[in-house]
Amino acid sequence: MEQKRERLSSRLGFILLSVGCAVGLGNVWRFPYVAGQNGGAAFVLIYLFFLVIFGIPIMVMELSVGRASQKSVATSFNALEPKGSKWHRFRYLAMGGNYLLMMFYTTIGGWMLQYLFKIIFGQFEGADAGQIETIFTEMQQSPGASVLWMAVATLLGFGACWFGLQKGVEKVTKVMMSSLFVIMLVLAVRALTLDGAMEGLRFYLQPDFSHMQQRGLWNVIADAMGQAFFTLSIGVGSMAIFGSYIGKDRSLTGEAINITALDTLVALIAGLIIFPACSAFGVDVGSGPKLVFVTLPNIFNSMAGGRVWGALFFLFMSFAALTTIIAVFENIVSFGLDLFHWSRKKSVCINIIVVIALSLPCALGFSLLSGVQPFGMGSTILDLEDFIVSNNLLPIGSMIFLLFCTRKSGWGWDHFIEEANQGKGRKFPKWARVYVSYILPLLALLIFIQGYVEKFFA
Repeated sequence: MEQKRERLSSRLGFILLSVGCAVGLGNVWRFPYVAGQNGGAAFVLIYLFFLVIFGIPIMVMELSVGRASQKSVATSFNALEPKGSKWHRFRYLAMGGNYLLMMFYTTIGGWMLQYLFKIIFGQFEGADAGQIETIFTEMQQSPGASVLWMAVATLLGFGACWFGLQKGVEKVTKVMMSSLFVIMLVLAVRALTLDGAMEGLRFYLQPDFSHMQQRGLWNVIADAMGQAFFTLSIGVGSMAIFGSYIGKDRSLTGEAINITALDTLVALIAGLIIFPACSAFGVDVGSGPKLVFVTLPNIFNSMAGGRVWGALFFLFMSFAALTTIIAVFENIVSFGLDLFHWSRKKSVCINIIVVIALSLPCALGFSLLSGVQPFGMGSTILDLEDFIVSNNLLPIGSMIFLLFCTRKSGWGWDHFIEEANQGKGRKFPKWARVYVSYILPLLALLIFIQGYVEKFFA
């Protein structure tokens, strides 16, 4: 017997849960160093432009499919497609995308939790830059610690799902997201009051297009388009699930704008923390992924009260990782509910075992499985899993959502626009039909191709 669909208790819960899914390490880890590599403020402007023209329309479509079907992506296309069509086969790609994302995200979430404890217990105090890099390398290369902390991140995420949608997922996410914003604002104020912070702030907020010329205009545009696309977690139904948990009293375009605005605010505040801090201590903000794990702990060591500020920073990073993990786990749990009509607790228990097992290759990819180098010397299993999700499943999935919502052979434009525009609030513009039907799928295809160009031909 099919269970009655659960509901979120409030509109705020829906927005914060959706933002929690979108807000992740792409906002607070990837965004600052990509912006730093591409000229700061000039890149941010281009990024914001693509966020509006690219991210919001696809998010509206995901939310519309979820709300109209009242299902997760495991069965939503079955409910909406014309009889005899094959759109429902996309579920295998989408479900696989959610599992694949968690196969490496739980490992990175575990790293954040490890760093939080290392800073709290003073393991970085007195360490120079070389010693901090050694701590990071040893952490990655310890199979026991990597698996343990990956499992802790997994259990924390599924633990929230265990207690239900309202009492677990929604309540925990509200607390984490509210705390995340408060911690970020405190850290931003501290960073801006450091000596020498203003130069970093100018680089971040005052466009200087000469930086773009050095990097190459197309490279900057491609990075901005990619960042805008990946930051919202669109394309594999991660957002559609939250559409299935809300009523029809609000139009979905306005909700997608709110989610995107809050997601972007987190990324921008992260920049207000990292650019001034790096400027104050003469550090290259474009130093890549090690910025968070090596560069920033070195900065905290140099600050008065650095242990406190470092603990706050990695608490905020842990919350950013865990809100995404909880949101995607909720999607994964719902697969069991929708496909097999399991109870929530049965789906949680089974998926804890599945996700931990699937996450082992990435967790061990820097130690016992370091010999697996899919993209050549120095590459890891994490790189492969990230590439499959970010450069393949997300753009392909976005194209499928776009085509499904605009083609007569799919759900169709009329059904989509009716669902998207139900309720109060901003409406999806009907004049955008040609844009989302033809231009936007081509842009998604361009991002897909660009991912391969950068990976194999750059």
